[in-house]
Parts: sequence; C-alpha cells; structure tokens
Amino acid sequence: MIENLYKIPNHVAIIMDGNGRWAKRRGLDRVYGHKEGVKAVEKTIKFAKKVGIKYLTLFAFSTENWQRPIDEVNTIMSLLVEYINEKIPMLLENDVKLIFMGRREGLWDSVLEAMEKGERETSQCSSLTVVIALNYSGKAEILDAVNKILKSNVESIDEESFRQFFYRPEIPDPDLLIRTSGEKRISNFLLWQLAYTELYFTDVLWPDFDEEEFLKALYDYQSRERRFGKVLDE
Repeated sequence: MIENLYKIPNHVAIIMDGNGRWAKRRGLDRVYGHKEGVKAVEKTIKFAKKVGIKYLTLFAFSTENWQRPIDEVNTIMSLLVEYINEKIPMLLENDVKLIFMGRREGLWDSVLEAMEKGERETSQCSSLTVVIALNYSGKAEILDAVNKILKSNVESIDEESFRQFFYRPEIPDPDLLIRTSGEKRISNFLLWQLAYTELYFTDVLWPDFDEEEFLKALYDYQSRERRFGKVLDE
C-alpha cells in the first residue's frame, strides 16, 4: 500500500496520547502503558524513515506532566534514559538523527546525559531527524523566545527573525499533526509552528498506533489541499 503514497509530508508531529488509558483498559498500572508506548515509538520511527519523512517530532513530556503522580513521572524519565542508551545502534543503523527541544532546567542529570549522548552520537545521521519534545510547552517556548529577544540587541522583529529564538529554529514547521486517543486538541504543543499544519485525530491509543494507522493519516493528508490562506485556481 505504501506505493500508493504520492504526497509525503516533510515533517510529521505526533501527540502520543493514551498510554494510561491503554493500561487501564487491561487492568494494568499506567506504567505498563508507557512501556508499550515506547515500543510504538520505535515502530513509528522506522516507518517514517521507510516512507521518506524527513522530520518527526514526538511530544514525549510536557511541562504540565510534572503534575502527574511521582511514580509515573519517574517511570517516564527512566524509560527515556533506557530507550536512548539502548536504541542508539538502531538509530545509527537507520541513519536517524536524534535531537531534543524544551526546557532542560529541572530534568534529571541522567536524562540530560542521555540526551547529550543521543544527540552527539547521531549528529552525522541525515535520512530522518527525530525531535523529542521533552519538558516542552508551546507557551513556554514563545515566552522564552521573547525573553531572549529582550536580552539581545535586536531593534525590530518579524516572523522569520522571531522564530530564530525558538528552541529549534532550524526545524521546519510540521506539515501534519497526528494526535492519538480520540482527544481533539493540541494541548500547548508547537503553538506557533502549527499555524498552517494539517490536523489528524484518531481514536487509536498510542501503544496500538502502528504502520496501518500511520498510513491512514498519510492517506488523509494527501487528500488535503493546502492553501496557506491563498485562493487556489478552481
């Protein structure tokens, strides 16, 4: 079915939602949902590389997620460290660059070390760039950008110069946003960058998101006509 794809988004962003509900429906602790969610991440990365997507941004942990139970937060952070350290060979084999975006203040030292290791060891990869949004908030990113501008010598600002103060100004805006679990909101994710992004919502919980579900989103995307505010010829 992949051969039927003729319009591949350059950048896909995903809000990976539903780990906790996946576990609850099976009578399991929420942490098991996060462990299964990690498996879905690897499948998604490999499939994105397979179809030719160049940028994949995954919303892993928001600034608001610190309000979750401490055991759940600890599990998420531990899984992140474990995943980075174990999956670097897989990333290298698939020519995948790993980078992070978000506030690094407040993160565990072990998390920061793993992040730096992942970025360093995959820095020469170029087929696909995976961006992990960690301790991220769209509002915080805009506020941090404004504060950087206030501390700089910039006399005037436009859209292009403003985005140079973002966490990852080199990353193009997403063409497609996918959110799993049936929720239909963007939850403080990439508020500036999603201005003209196509949105796709699925009821599938994140641990169950597979190649078939990814294809459904891509087929829906290629049926869209992106106008960016302009009137196209009939």
